[in-house]
Amino acid sequence: MCTSTVSAAPAPADLLPVPLPDVEGPLPSAVPGDPAADDIGDTAPFFATDADLEAHGYVEEEFLVSGTARQYSDGAADSEHPYRTRVVVRRPAQERDSNGTALVEWQNVTAGYDIDALWAPSSDHIMRSGYTWVGVSAQNVGVSHLAGWSPARYGDLDVTDGGTVGDDQLSYDVFAQAAQALRVPGGGPLAGGLEYDGVLAIGASQSAARMTVYHEQVLPHTEPVFDGYGFMVGPAPSGERPEPVFQVLSETDVAGSVPREDTDTLRVWEVAGAAHSGWAGRAARADLEERDLGGQTEFECADPPFSRVPLQHPLNASYDHLRDWAAHGTPPPGADPIERTASGEILRDEDGHALGGIRLSQLTAPTALNTGTNRAADPDSAFCYLFGTHLPYGEEELSERYPTRGSYVSAVVRSDVHNVRSGYLTRADARENRHTAVRSGIGGRH
Repeated sequence: MCTSTVSAAPAPADLLPVPLPDVEGPLPSAVPGDPAADDIGDTAPFFATDADLEAHGYVEEEFLVSGTARQYSDGAADSEHPYRTRVVVRRPAQERDSNGTALVEWQNVTAGYDIDALWAPSSDHIMRSGYTWVGVSAQNVGVSHLAGWSPARYGDLDVTDGGTVGDDQLSYDVFAQAAQALRVPGGGPLAGGLEYDGVLAIGASQSAARMTVYHEQVLPHTEPVFDGYGFMVGPAPSGERPEPVFQVLSETDVAGSVPREDTDTLRVWEVAGAAHSGWAGRAARADLEERDLGGQTEFECADPPFSRVPLQHPLNASYDHLRDWAAHGTPPPGADPIERTASGEILRDEDGHALGGIRLSQLTAPTALNTGTNRAADPDSAFCYLFGTHLPYGEEELSERYPTRGSYVSAVVRSDVHNVRSGYLTRADARENRHTAVRSGIGGRH
């Protein structure tokens, strides 16, 4: 394990510089590990990925990052607040396999612990494309959970300056300093020696809300360290800056709202039928939650939960577009919004599917009713409204819709060809959709 301290490049005179933090690591890892072990060598990172890193030529490393962070108030800042947190890096083992872009995710803590919400369902795309994924534990809820989960590994982490700074006021500098550590010429320890042409900030839901505060209230006063921003299933800033902003919303997120207009630096996609927190993320985390938390929380929802419309597919495409937009100024394609009334009520077809928006083949060649809406059936299941609904069609209806297997596969392929050409779907995800359709057995006659 190594410790590194490097000097930051000078910032413009009127902006506060973002210091380079101290980086320790990588920490030893013995997956699955024993979080209660006294020896750090017998522990492992919380939510260490179960994706097949080796098959993609990837490694996972965890670092301790420390420094001094500011809290901000009405444009004024003070910088006498030490912090210490963890950062997880999943990257190509060899520089030749890197695409030169890092996706820096603000770990989501809505559940009370760190969730790499955007890595989990998109890990295959991230790895086959050569991105480096970096997960930053910036908020006290997540850091406190880590310290209790494995005291030997995380017991000295703190992002509150000993409890003297509340409301996650230090989180903005913590996040930005982790990104700064990736920009060391020649590749610093956090980057594993890789150099990056692009460093993109991404965050989902609550994390997107924190990033919006950073973008609108902190960034005007500090050195920019990100080349672009992805705000997923959550708010996005309204202010204009040179760096591109990509916002991808599920059907859940747009209900009751008015569509936003694209600008020269803002692109908004709305995905019909997709849920704020759908099936792909839950399935991707199932084994990790069993291993590190003892199981997944069960929910009692009014309708069968977890839309199967794969929001990660447009997300995958958005990362590629954002990379090109930041690097070359190539704007992504626009997309029609989900149709809704003046009061924000979503308009639907006769089957109950939302109209408008990006329409994936899971919606245009449906085998179920998938929506972004649901509600709790008991008070302990308040999160149900985020999960959407999945109501599978019966065999009779499927046979009526698709008299042969070929008719079903053709419907999927037609939709996917359109979405690939429109820029909403990657070719790799389209191929997987076709393989899934062929293997499904759907169609009255084979």
